[in-house]
Amino acid sequence: MPVIEVSVWEGMSLENKKRTVEGITKVFEDMGIPKDAVTIVIYEAPKSNWATGGQLHSEKHQNR
Repeated sequence: MPVIEVSVWEGMSLENKKRTVEGITKVFEDMGIPKDAVTIVIYEAPKSNWATGGQLHSEKHQNR
């Protein structure tokens, strides 16, 4: 069934990962898909490998 890929900056807390996968799974359950059929993969990338608007997020968000 569905495989959902979530990309985030590295350092996401375990608690936030749990909340994220529970919330995403609930959306699919609400559509009638059994929760055991939902697979979620979280990819963490350093801010230096992520850019928006031509600027690396490691430079844009130095204090976060």
